[in-house]
Amino acid sequence: MNKADAVLMQAIEANGLADRLTQLDRETAFLVLKQARELEARGRTIVHLEIGEPDFSSPAEVDQATIQAIKDGQTHYVGSQGIPELLEAIAADVSETRGISVDPSNVIMTVGAKEVISFTILSLVNPGEEVIYATPSYPIYPSLINLFGGVPRPLRLRPEIGFNLELDEFESLLGENTKLIILNYPHNPTGCIFRPKALKRVVELAAERGIWILADEVYKDIIYDDAFTSVATLKGGLDHIILMDGFSKSFAMTGYRIGYAVVPDCLRKPFVDLCNNMHSCVTSFVQVGAIAALADPTGEVRRLIQQRRLEFRARRDLICEGLRHIPSFRLTATPPGAFYVFPDIRETGLTSDVLEQRLLIEGGVAGLSGTAFGPEGEGFLRLSYANSQDNIKLALEWIATFVGKL
Repeated sequence: MNKADAVLMQAIEANGLADRLTQLDRETAFLVLKQARELEARGRTIVHLEIGEPDFSSPAEVDQATIQAIKDGQTHYVGSQGIPELLEAIAADVSETRGISVDPSNVIMTVGAKEVISFTILSLVNPGEEVIYATPSYPIYPSLINLFGGVPRPLRLRPEIGFNLELDEFESLLGENTKLIILNYPHNPTGCIFRPKALKRVVELAAERGIWILADEVYKDIIYDDAFTSVATLKGGLDHIILMDGFSKSFAMTGYRIGYAVVPDCLRKPFVDLCNNMHSCVTSFVQVGAIAALADPTGEVRRLIQQRRLEFRARRDLICEGLRHIPSFRLTATPPGAFYVFPDIRETGLTSDVLEQRLLIEGGVAGLSGTAFGPEGEGFLRLSYANSQDNIKLALEWIATFVGKL
């Protein structure tokens, strides 16, 4: 490096990075995945229970439609809101599944569902205003609340009641400065489903006080014993409610990176403007693939989703039964949705972070520390059963062997 370059680098380092980056957190699952892949590259065999991704392929109908769209030259810009045919398909699907009337003009396409969190906070939450979210939580919620100047207000989900909402505690968090409530269920990381009675009261209180609700419903199709109940159904409409959904979990289309928001009229323009500024438009041929997922003229895609739901249920039962036979692991309830278990590991005598690392390096099983989902997750471990039954059996065997040596 010559003298001029050295001076330039010193100036850059002196100026530093933007202060807001200190508020930004990361999704730890990808860090553990990277570490596990590095171990595999050195010859280790690792069972992956860390990443929240279905191990199934995306539907053939979707892949074929996407490839054909590329061959047909659909590789150019489209409107920032989305392809009209896809907006119409989503509006029809949401209207049917939630029992409300949705107009295509209220659907906004995003690059993955995660963008909906950013757009909601940017559109609604001023610096210093409060956002309530249930914790342990998807780590991106508090990360983006902090990044955009909001004040996170975590609502503790307690394991002794199956990680369900406690209304008294929820009401104690409500204040004059509460602007937004984030509800995610089936829930990541616990797999719980909030009781309709509690949800109804949350929606009523929010409506009375003019508080917005962001309903993260990306796991809506992965529920085992009961029908899914959307907060929009409880309220009968979308006033003060933003629905967040996507194609990653239901259709195993994680790499397609396509999600959507369904918003009230007053938020349509702000969301479309944010799309225009942030990503211009969602990839055109990916949207064509999403149309195929919903069009499903033969019903094959829906049959596939149902088959996979049954397989997830069998995997859930397998991992829950196995964990209950491992000393020092405690599973307070069988999760009714999503594809995660969140066992209590405090009797191992190890912290969640230490157990995560030792289980990976010594035991060959990649899981996630409960603290990846906030400090309230200490003493727990998240295991994703989005893996084959054979691999789950192997993971249970290795976990039991590891725990037996403690």
